[in-house]
Amino acid sequence: MSTITEKIIAAHSGRDAISPGEFANVSVDMVLANDITGPLAITEFRKLGVTHVFNPARIVMVPDHFIPNKDIASAIQARELRDFAREQSVLYYETGRGGIEHVLLPEEGLVGPGQVIIGADSHTCTYGALGAFATGMGSTDIAAAMATGDIWMKVPPTIKFVLHGHLQPWVGGKDLILHIIGDIGIDGALYTAMEFHGEAINSLDMDGRFTMTNMAIEAGAKAGICPVDATVQEYIAAHPPRSGTAPHKVHATDSDADYYRIIEYDASSIQPIVAFPHLPSNIKPASEAGDVPIDQVVIGSCTNGRLSDLRVAAQVLRGHRIHQSLRCIVIPGTQRIYRQAMEEGLVHVFIDAGAVVSTPTCGPCLGGYMGILAPGERCLSTTNRNFVGRMGSPQSEVYLAGPAVAAATAITGRVTSPVEVAGRPTKGTSW
Repeated sequence: MSTITEKIIAAHSGRDAISPGEFANVSVDMVLANDITGPLAITEFRKLGVTHVFNPARIVMVPDHFIPNKDIASAIQARELRDFAREQSVLYYETGRGGIEHVLLPEEGLVGPGQVIIGADSHTCTYGALGAFATGMGSTDIAAAMATGDIWMKVPPTIKFVLHGHLQPWVGGKDLILHIIGDIGIDGALYTAMEFHGEAINSLDMDGRFTMTNMAIEAGAKAGICPVDATVQEYIAAHPPRSGTAPHKVHATDSDADYYRIIEYDASSIQPIVAFPHLPSNIKPASEAGDVPIDQVVIGSCTNGRLSDLRVAAQVLRGHRIHQSLRCIVIPGTQRIYRQAMEEGLVHVFIDAGAVVSTPTCGPCLGGYMGILAPGERCLSTTNRNFVGRMGSPQSEVYLAGPAVAAATAITGRVTSPVEVAGRPTKGTSW
């Protein structure tokens, strides 16, 4: 009578079963911090008076938000992370050897099914696409977990989302999750686990599933999670567990599990979507956006910086030029993805179109750098948040969409459905 989430938490609490609302002491399999949150966690760790982390192979630190260092302050933060990683012999991915944390960890085989993963970043929920329980926590909680290997938490209830039917052309994981958030609102899944099912989910590749679980937090969720199927198993086989990481265990929801809610959608009716300012829930079909001129397009981030995202964008952009009224920034999620994009000729497509291709970084997503908006400017981005001032000036605007809409918008200079500029993909096309 348990969901995947309840089974994972019970297994990590020394319990046979556990129910929503109960409090539990949970052992963790991987602890994550970055160059913004890591220094805070390190400070709190030192206050505990302990000298060593609980397990160096189960802690990973990834500088990705302000790297390559944009100023002296960010350089100091990155150095603190680097020095602690060397001192404690924890996993560490230097600039040029890693990438954006939530794209990097699955790629490196550091996370997998049945694990409990916590990170000092709200989008840690990304790893639920692998059938893991993954959630973001504050830096103080991360410090305690680095010292003890345990966390204390309340077991969340689970909402089951069932997406029936086949997807329309150019529709992917970003469109599905924006549609859900638009329906239930930014607090519609507050402190729950969002569990995704249905034919539409089964048809998504891992990149699309990572996108969906990544944005579970934008509906207020504690975690997002997908069942482990053949697609997940194939991904794990291609990205085998790194030595020293926790073993994988596949959990499946019981047929008589007690869900908090069950919400169903006809995914075949969902079009490419845009979230208008200033909430991810403020959605419209891209075809109904109206005349909204855009100054900047960003394609990348932990939400849509994976290889299939770049392939989609390149498919739309190929043979076109970026509109003279805007700039387009493309950011591969990791160094490996960057190399693959070069080998496949995707980088050539972007450069030929007039886009700039950046080294892997979060950069503009959080208004860090490499794409700050001036007052009055509008950006359409494949990132995950469009709050006031998210990418720069409080008088700027951010629109959220998937890579197909982003690329189409970059061509026309206004919010645009990909069907308008690229038609419908030919049969067998990977996008």
